[in-house]
Amino acid sequence: MIQSLVEQIEARFAEVSAAVVDPEVIGDRNRYAQAGRDYRRLEPAARFAEEWRRAVDDAAGAQEMLDEGADDAEVRDLLASSRARITELEEEIRLAMVESDPNDDKNVIVEIQGGAGGEEAGLWAGDVHRMLTRYAERRGFTPEQLEASEGKYTFAIKGDGAFSVFKYEGGTHRVQRVPVTESQGRIHTSTATVAVLPEAEDVDVHIDQNDLQIDVYRSSGPGGQSVNTTDSAVRITHRPSGVVVSMQDEKSQLQNREKALRVLRARLYERAVAEQQAELAADRRSQVGTGDRAEKIRTYNYPERRVTDHRVKVTVHDLDGVLEGALEEFTAALEADERRRRLEAQATQA
Repeated sequence: MIQSLVEQIEARFAEVSAAVVDPEVIGDRNRYAQAGRDYRRLEPAARFAEEWRRAVDDAAGAQEMLDEGADDAEVRDLLASSRARITELEEEIRLAMVESDPNDDKNVIVEIQGGAGGEEAGLWAGDVHRMLTRYAERRGFTPEQLEASEGKYTFAIKGDGAFSVFKYEGGTHRVQRVPVTESQGRIHTSTATVAVLPEAEDVDVHIDQNDLQIDVYRSSGPGGQSVNTTDSAVRITHRPSGVVVSMQDEKSQLQNREKALRVLRARLYERAVAEQQAELAADRRSQVGTGDRAEKIRTYNYPERRVTDHRVKVTVHDLDGVLEGALEEFTAALEADERRRRLEAQATQA
């Protein structure tokens, strides 16, 4: 079975490798983008397949030498290590070929809001916003601010595969620290909630303009004072779903409207995906962006300078680095965990 899978991987990777350098494909933006996504998805599996063939050849060569009468410790070690590596690579190949989330290649819209903890929760939301923005930059993505107010931040992250990275950040981020407003030096626990939405395209979600109620008003700042002298702020209500999106950061009403529509489209797309998942498996726990959002996913402990991700039981003793966007270790562990769960699900369905 693994031999057949390796052959399929090699044949398909050869096809996409040829496509990404084909002038005809390069000249078609959509085909080239798809070819690039296929190449990136298959590249790890192709690399494992190539290493698997080398390990199989090494094992066969060592076995042949032993069959011919060679009784060399080095040859026996080569045979043992090659066979062990073959077993490891077979698992890696299967994991690499697990069906991915169809949203993985999309841009994302991230919404961060202070949770429990009053003023400190709002400050913590700002820290989480900075951390995720820095992480996006470290990974080569482009953050785009959509809205920022006291304790609430909405921003987009653009780049191929953005959702595949940031979907793991959706949930409740808990912090344990002494707030700047605490005079007694007591440690408080506060939270910030993060929603990660795949940014929907027009083809993903159709919005009937007749279903929208659009209100305009003057932007306001802290304390309610007027920021602009014109009605530039926009509030869009999607009547069928009751979803409401407000945007006021831009001075232009048109720009605020466009940003609000982007967020609305993402929320409606997320809702449609969640409903579809519920229909397919009512007892399956929803992915990021539905019920899991209320759960504590990670704790940032300032006194001990450690960060623990509760989903995969990974602890990093580098709080400062994490807050500067060094989240790669968590993402890698969560990606591996998701692949294994998907592989188990596929095996159960087979």
